[in-house]
Amino acid sequence: MEKNIIVGAGLVGSLQAVLMSKKGYRVDVYDRRPDIRKMKFIGGKSINLSLSTRGWKALEIAGVTEEIKAISIPMFGRKMHAVNGEVTFQSYGKENEAIYSVSRGELNRQLLLKADKNPNVNLHFNARCVDLDLKTQEVTFQNSDSGEIDIIKGATVYGTDGAFSAVRARMQKTDRFNYSQTYMKHGYKELMIPANEDGSHKLDKNALHIWPRGQFMLIALPNLDGSYTVTLFFPFEGETSFASLDSDEKITDFFEKTFPDAFSLMPTLLEDYHANPASSLVIVRCDPWTWKDKIMLMGDSAHAIVPFYGQGMNSGFEDCSEWWRLSEKHGEDWKGLFDEYAKIRKPNGDAIAELALFNYIEMRDNVGDEMFLLRKKIENHIYAKHPNKWVPLYSMVTFTHTPYADAWDIGQKQRAIMDKVMARPDIKETWDSEEVEKAILAGF
Repeated sequence: MEKNIIVGAGLVGSLQAVLMSKKGYRVDVYDRRPDIRKMKFIGGKSINLSLSTRGWKALEIAGVTEEIKAISIPMFGRKMHAVNGEVTFQSYGKENEAIYSVSRGELNRQLLLKADKNPNVNLHFNARCVDLDLKTQEVTFQNSDSGEIDIIKGATVYGTDGAFSAVRARMQKTDRFNYSQTYMKHGYKELMIPANEDGSHKLDKNALHIWPRGQFMLIALPNLDGSYTVTLFFPFEGETSFASLDSDEKITDFFEKTFPDAFSLMPTLLEDYHANPASSLVIVRCDPWTWKDKIMLMGDSAHAIVPFYGQGMNSGFEDCSEWWRLSEKHGEDWKGLFDEYAKIRKPNGDAIAELALFNYIEMRDNVGDEMFLLRKKIENHIYAKHPNKWVPLYSMVTFTHTPYADAWDIGQKQRAIMDKVMARPDIKETWDSEEVEKAILAGF
């Protein structure tokens, strides 16, 4: 049986290995890192992940739903924390609709365990991809311990090796390959809110907590041990930035004044602030995502995005579930599968990149605003009464399988309609009136 090569044993690579092995294909997975299953602590710069409908679909196909539910915490909405301590709740969707906070490391561990149970899968670690011959599908790996070189030939090669993909780097040298990377002026730094002495959470564990402050924000997602992973999204340079907080006194003063209720829950703030780097946020776009019927890019290798819609992992997992769907459709016709994958996934990758940028502005600037909250209240009111005519953009992206590109287009139309509705001088008094309802539905 010919082997298929997956470069990258992260979330998307390990999931793709499970799906390919379920189809009966032999899969060899290579990763430049050590085997995380043997690590006592999985660290590194990693924003907590939120798992939603698109991701769950892929995990269901892989047969790991129950294992992942056991390490996930449902979050039914946002809790916005104002400077004065006032907390406002906004549900994410209908009753019982939730996104799930999950540890990146534990999720990756479970997927690798699942992959390793299939005799068709061979896992290789400390193996860095240093070259790829597109014509022969020969991949060159170097062992990070011994320096030994191995050249492995695959029937197909899947690049799931992240935003700085070695597989994509080789494709970039081909004719008419388009590539761009864009860094945000904001970065992020991970901090922590520890658990109470009895292991319970200091905040409502079934919500994502946001401290929106205009040009920056703080968020907190719950962990199973009662702690919260806290992330500061912040400008690198400027009057208020990572660069300006250049002393313990300035760091403490800034947090105490800007995020007072969070500050009171963070006894190791200074230790965490100095221990964890300020990391960058990059958007990667490229085209095409495939080379003939031999090489395929998936996940961040094809479409790295910023994390503000909670869809980075979910969109990568959707690449896998779409591969599965297309393999059911095309069978052994690799050309048909690869061609259709590239055609349908590229527009959706571009769309979720735009959606994520759009949502950052919404989260940091608007979520605590009275008129914004009314706007969402109106949208949810219409959604509850007319679910076949109006689905809010967030619900489309998070709780349905509507293609991202379609959701973006529909969302633009909805935004124009709501802009007109919110401009009504009497909207606070008439928001749930029949007149406003007709105006919204007439817009479509």
